Amino acid sequence: MSDWSRGWPAPAKLNLMLRITGRRPDGYHELQTVFQFLDLCDELDFRVREDGEVRRFDPLPGVAVEADLTVRAARLLQDSTGAAPGVDIALRKRLPMGGGLGGGSSNAATVLHALNCLWECGLDAAGLATLGLCLGADVPVFVHGYAAWAEGVGECLRPINLPESWYLVIAPDCHVATGEIFSAPELTRNSCPIKISDFIAGDRRNDCLPVVRGRYPEVARAIEWLEEHAEARLTGTGGCVFAEFASASVAEQIRQQVPAGWHAWVARGCNCSPLREWTGT
Repeated sequence: MSDWSRGWPAPAKLNLMLRITGRRPDGYHELQTVFQFLDLCDELDFRVREDGEVRRFDPLPGVAVEADLTVRAARLLQDSTGAAPGVDIALRKRLPMGGGLGGGSSNAATVLHALNCLWECGLDAAGLATLGLCLGADVPVFVHGYAAWAEGVGECLRPINLPESWYLVIAPDCHVATGEIFSAPELTRNSCPIKISDFIAGDRRNDCLPVVRGRYPEVARAIEWLEEHAEARLTGTGGCVFAEFASASVAEQIRQQVPAGWHAWVARGCNCSPLREWTGT
C-alpha cells in the first residue's frame, strides 16, 4: 500500500437564501439558493490500495457502508472510469450531521477530487460535478468550489461575488431530516422567483424556516436566542442557524455566551472553497 495523503478539506456551506419555486413530476423541488463556503471543514485522509477495495476507517455512527457518501463517491468514480485501485478513507468529522452545512455532500466532493488525482483518472471539474449530481444535488457546488447562485434542484450554478463576512454558526442538539422537511405538507412550494439583484438588496428568505421552526423546538430556541444579538437565519433545511457579524472578535464574544448543549463556531465566509485552494484549480 502507498502512504497516506492527508488533510484534504471538506468545507461547510451556508445557504444565504433558499426559495422553493415549484415541484417537478419526479418529486424533486425547483429552487433558488445562494451558496457560500465557510473555512470550517471536515478533513479526509486517503491511502491508495492495490486490491480495488474501498474501505472506511472510523465509520460514522448509524451510517451503513452502503449509505456512506464517501464510500459511494469512491465506488462511483471506480465504476465510471474503470479505475483499478482501491482506497482506505479516514474522515475526521467536525461538521454536524443533519445541520444543513452540507457535510455529507462536501465529503463526497472531496473524495471525487482526491481520488481523481490519486488514481490519475483525468476528469475535469465538469466531469466530476456530473458524477457528483448522482450522489446529491449539493455535491456539484462543492466540486466546482465557488460561491454560487443556484437554480434547478441546486445544480444550475452561476458564480457570485459576495462579502466574505464573519459568521457565528450554532448547531442545536438535534438532527433535522432533509427528506422530512421537503415532504412536509405545510412547506411553501410556490414562491415567486427573484433575481440576484433582489438578493443583494436584502431578500434572504428561507422557505424551510417556518417548517423547521415548527417541528424542531430546539431550532426554534436557537433562533430566538440568536435573534437577541443579530438577524438569525437558517441554513438549508437546518438545523444549524447563523448570523453575520462585522468582525471575528464580535462574533466570538457572542459565541462565548451560547447556552450549554449547543455547539457553536465562528467562521469566515469564503467565495473560493478551501478545497479549491487545496487542489490549486
